[in-house]
Amino acid sequence: MFASTLLLLAALPGAPAFAQGACQPGTYAAPDGDFVVLAKLPSIQAPGLRYLFRDGRRGATSDPDAPLACDAGRVNVKNTAWQPVAFRETPASFDSVGTKMAGMLIEPPGADPMRPLVVMVHGSERSSPIGGLYGYAMAAQGVSVFVYDKRGTGGSDGEYTQNFELLATDAAHALEKAREMAAGRFGRAGFFGGSQGGWVAPLAATLTKADYVTVGFGLVASPIEEDREQMVSEVRAAGLGKDAEALVNRLSQATAGLLLSDFDTGYEALDAVRREMADKAWAAKIEGEYSGAIARMPNEELKRIGRARFDNLELIWDYDAVAALRKLDTPLLWVLAGDDREAPIETTRGALLELAKEGKPFDVYLFPGTDHGMFEFTTAADGSRTITRITDGYLKLLGDWIKGSASGAYGRAERLTQR
Repeated sequence: MFASTLLLLAALPGAPAFAQGACQPGTYAAPDGDFVVLAKLPSIQAPGLRYLFRDGRRGATSDPDAPLACDAGRVNVKNTAWQPVAFRETPASFDSVGTKMAGMLIEPPGADPMRPLVVMVHGSERSSPIGGLYGYAMAAQGVSVFVYDKRGTGGSDGEYTQNFELLATDAAHALEKAREMAAGRFGRAGFFGGSQGGWVAPLAATLTKADYVTVGFGLVASPIEEDREQMVSEVRAAGLGKDAEALVNRLSQATAGLLLSDFDTGYEALDAVRREMADKAWAAKIEGEYSGAIARMPNEELKRIGRARFDNLELIWDYDAVAALRKLDTPLLWVLAGDDREAPIETTRGALLELAKEGKPFDVYLFPGTDHGMFEFTTAADGSRTITRITDGYLKLLGDWIKGSASGAYGRAERLTQR
């Protein structure tokens, strides 16, 4: 709708002649410093690209109501030309634990020896962040950014894993490489971790010099606690009451016993919970991170393939995230999604506020009405959610905090700590 309006305006006497053309990947800046990032995405049919504005609006350039039009290497928004940003992009490779890793250093235009440097620590995804949206969204705010492919993905060698200690070692080596490449062109340097990166980035900051850590929608809880909180969130969303909450807590305890014993012991406890669940129609729909699937598999299959099915990525199921944070004296920003179903925030929020109360230099912000990824959403009658956009203020908060200039309001964000 908006792009069509631009074409109509172009045909009117006296209107700027902006003709719609094919959009090119890149970052485009407005005269007032606003920006939009365009990037290829497998889920969007070419020549369409994903767009992401600083305020969190997102979509495909091929959408009929996309709020931008493309022409001659520029982007037009509200009948104003936004110009491409000429980042300095330098491919990189580095070694970590005998594995060759691939990365990219993205530096904003101009020379600023005090510009901050951030290493983007991935979540659990297997896709490459090189050429993706988020690195450029940070660079567009005046931050030098180092992105790299997780081991076993993209251009990095090795095998894909979710072992936090190994991944933290990789992240630490990535920061060391970024410091080396940007020597003389940055001030403070640190990490950003999203989702699973919330386990990895703080741990990496205990392995190498880091001036700060930022985390978005991560957990200060173990994977076992994540599973339990997801199930509790499910039964609360369905309005099932305290008895149902108690039952899924017992299910989480039973499945944890299997995981921690490498599926050797714990079957009697699981069978006892199954008997309690047998007459509960809702129990067949419980998922969690893994407990629902385990409860629905026969013991014979669990004994034969349970470890291969659920425990094949070297995950540290009872990982002590609080212990890692207690080792940090580094300033940390943690941003919570207020209605996160994938990574429920109850335990995380409590742990962070307690650590801040003990004197840790931690800033905690919460964006209400957001799900995992800091996405706003609409809710259908059956309780399912459809994501719409990244909430306004989130990207700007990250950029400002990393630059040491966070202040004032950021969309609907609530600051939970005071320093």
